[in-house]
Amino acid sequence: MGKRIFYFIITNVLVLLTISIVLNLIGFRGYTTSSGTIDFAALLIFSAIIGFSGSFISLAISRWMAKRAMGVQVINPNGPMNDYERAVVEKVHRLSRAAGLMHMPEVGIYNSPEVNAFATGPSKKKSLVAVSTGLLQEMDDDAIEGVIAHEVAHIANGDMVTMTLLQGVVNTFVVFLSRVAAFIVSRFVKEELAWIVHFIAIIVFQLVFSILGSLVVYAYSRHREFHADRGGADLAGKDKMRHALESLKAYTSRIKGGEDTSIATLKINNKRKSSIFSTHPDLDERIKRLA
Repeated sequence: MGKRIFYFIITNVLVLLTISIVLNLIGFRGYTTSSGTIDFAALLIFSAIIGFSGSFISLAISRWMAKRAMGVQVINPNGPMNDYERAVVEKVHRLSRAAGLMHMPEVGIYNSPEVNAFATGPSKKKSLVAVSTGLLQEMDDDAIEGVIAHEVAHIANGDMVTMTLLQGVVNTFVVFLSRVAAFIVSRFVKEELAWIVHFIAIIVFQLVFSILGSLVVYAYSRHREFHADRGGADLAGKDKMRHALESLKAYTSRIKGGEDTSIATLKINNKRKSSIFSTHPDLDERIKRLA
């Protein structure tokens, strides 16, 4: 946790510095008036620029980042393939066509004992479906098809873009509210200390509001998993989708933990027991909803 807070603070300072330089170059001179009060319209614009810039940059490089972070080996559908690779590509392409996708996702495999899969990408035209070697080794053909159908449903539903827009809105309010709160706090100290208190208060309040905002993101992430399960059932059949979820229950302990939330939300299952801080609902609840 300490390392994450340190990186958050460093990232926050660098983002603020970069955005401030850009805004100054285009003539933006801050969100306080000459009388020392807050210009709420200017602050909202400032907050939206920061909030959505980070989200859209993350979306734009999501496919590249996922490949690097997970060590995904992309399969060339026109090149030589082994039996495992050919079967995965065939399933992804067949289910993608059934979902009405006009552009086939990239297909990849990452070397990991965890039994999992994920989908990502900035758009339906530039998406990626990747499965772990553990999933291919442990699951039967029907379960693998159910898992892949779930991931294709995420792409067809446009979940990556929706999550980005939601994160951008949350980020905007986090930046906006943290600066309003910091401005109020800085009014209660001596003028020569106000800027130091204001800066520190921004960091503290942004951490607090980010945690609260993440609850909204986690809640939507759990909701979209139910929706993707239903979409997977439509594509592969309810029996295969249910069989896939039931099979995943046996391998939850082998799921890799401790990764960044942006990666965890992409997968079909996660290690953490379902809670308000979980990106995925409980598997038993997902099976019950599907039935």
